[in-house]
Amino acid sequence: MPDFAGTWKMKSSENFDELLKALGVNAMLRKVAVAAASKPHVEIKQDEDWFYIKTSTTVRTTEISFRIGQEFDEETVDGRKCKSLATWEHENKIHCKQTLLEGAGPKTYWTRELANNELILTFGADDVVCTRIYVRA
Repeated sequence: MPDFAGTWKMKSSENFDELLKALGVNAMLRKVAVAAASKPHVEIKQDEDWFYIKTSTTVRTTEISFRIGQEFDEETVDGRKCKSLATWEHENKIHCKQTLLEGAGPKTYWTRELANNELILTFGADDVVCTRIYVRA
């Protein structure tokens, strides 16, 4: 079983602004969000297939708790409420499909993968993908 637990700091980020555009976030809010999300602090607790993930930025802190294979409540990157279902894509990678509770929008998901002592987080909105790489703090 892979060990995602620990404190992580972001090393790099690609396409975050493009992801926010795909989600329909206006230019002013995108500017604030990109600045705030430039140095997120991530804490992960894990017990087998149960996860707690806390992501803190200067503007917003999000917390999710879930068990692989069980639906849970979450918010998309742009703050819309959704039902999410995380599954193992392969031994070191979790894939989470998000389904909006109200309204329409792009199909969204996230993945978290352990590779080469790094945590690779991807956010997707239809065909737009944001990749963020974290290292243990």
